[in-house]
Amino acid sequence: MAEYQLSFEEKIAWGGLIVAIVHGTVYLSVLLTRAASTPMPETPYVDALLWSLGAGILAMIILSIVVSITTGEEGRATDIRDKQITARAEFTARGVLIVGALAAMILAMLEQDGFWIANVLYLGFMLSALLETVTKIALYRGGVPAW
Repeated sequence: MAEYQLSFEEKIAWGGLIVAIVHGTVYLSVLLTRAASTPMPETPYVDALLWSLGAGILAMIILSIVVSITTGEEGRATDIRDKQITARAEFTARGVLIVGALAAMILAMLEQDGFWIANVLYLGFMLSALLETVTKIALYRGGVPAW
């Protein structure tokens, strides 16, 4: 029986899933720790949010470089299947991102605190990223259904 070889794109998806879970969990932990001593809307969050996003982006860049180096040039080639999986995963996750943006817009129209608006946007981005990577992994493992 032939051994299953992960494609470059699937390796990146698995790494992205881990990065999203870790940096989302770290941000939430920092936020909840700070909220223990102050009311939630007064909790300082901007630095933690920016560090979390920056660390997540940096981790994905480093992960991509490491996977690229270890995979080799022949393993980085993408085919039509990779493009279909990426398109379907982005399409699937787009709805969550839109809902998060709409929720933030509604909060802004209701003149809610910037804390809530920023964190709803962050949550929308996080859930969208998680759904996209989970969708990619599921499609790589289960196959791409016909449109």
